[in-house]
Amino acid sequence: MNKFLDTIILDNPVRDYLILIGVLLFVTVIKRYLSKIVAALLFRLVKRWSPLIEQTSFVELLLKPLEFFFLLVTFMFTIDRFKFPSVLNVNVYGKATLQHVTDTLLELALTMSIIWIVLRLIDFVALVLEKKADQTPDMTDNQFVIFFRDFFKAIIFIMGAIAFIRILFGVALVEKIIAGLGIGAAALALAAKESIENLIGSFIIFFDKPFRVGDNVKVDAYQGTVEKIGLRSTRIRTLEKTFVTVPNKKMVDSILDNLSLRTQQRVNMKLELSGDTPPDRIMAILKDIRAILSGNKKILEGFTVNLHDFNKDTVLVQVIFNTYIIDGQQYAALREEVNLAIMQALDKEGIKLPGSSTNVVLHNAS
Repeated sequence: MNKFLDTIILDNPVRDYLILIGVLLFVTVIKRYLSKIVAALLFRLVKRWSPLIEQTSFVELLLKPLEFFFLLVTFMFTIDRFKFPSVLNVNVYGKATLQHVTDTLLELALTMSIIWIVLRLIDFVALVLEKKADQTPDMTDNQFVIFFRDFFKAIIFIMGAIAFIRILFGVALVEKIIAGLGIGAAALALAAKESIENLIGSFIIFFDKPFRVGDNVKVDAYQGTVEKIGLRSTRIRTLEKTFVTVPNKKMVDSILDNLSLRTQQRVNMKLELSGDTPPDRIMAILKDIRAILSGNKKILEGFTVNLHDFNKDTVLVQVIFNTYIIDGQQYAALREEVNLAIMQALDKEGIKLPGSSTNVVLHNAS
């Protein structure tokens, strides 16, 4: 038996191959259990920062990357006692041998597994912050979490790319790239000028908070509800239910009207009466309209009802009032209520409109 175990195959005894297979099979069987134990221990360390997160959520995030990591590390430690078969150590490309290629692949796999774990940890931190943000009515907190989750993930991807370059091409190339950044920084900044400006704009939006997710805004020709604030752009659902993507630079530099922050709405009504309306009837309808507005609790004090202008064909009555009603449907219902009351008053006073038809023009301003 010992003779068989000492038999050399590809420069290594059979015993080492059996140990490798046995260890890998053992780790394959227990890797899930081992990963759950490690994840549970890590959860205890972060539990005080995440009382709202269940342990199962944390374990599910880290389970697969930890399994891959343990299996890979076990394989690397076990195979370290092996001699690379000389018969297989051929040149693959230039001076690179097959042993060098396999070592490089293992190093890349280990780096990838570490990056995978870090990305999942970022997801967990984001999950914790999202749970806390859900307890506040402000939707900006939720979007803020998504923004920085994506931001830090982008940084990890960049660091991972640098690590991959170092493994594949050596430290010298990384040093040359870093040194070249000083020369090419200006060209890179110029080429990515718009992207950098949009990124800066996103930081301004989050810290200055000219608007939040869920706000109704108007920028240039677009008006709608803010649904998402990203690294590069802001997404707006317009009144026509289209989905408009506006660069963050434009959201910061343009004149933006946050309609959700207005405290009241203004109604400017021009009521045209027939030019042959007697003065006493005009005085009567002005009094009736003032009574209508003063009797409505949804209309603020300080309204204006006056004879604005007249000519041989029409008499123009101006009606201006403010209301604290902001909701669109309630605002439309109020306008309808006031318009119908004015029409009833006109009918009661026997006042005709030009051409025997109602001609009311409404202009609204906040």
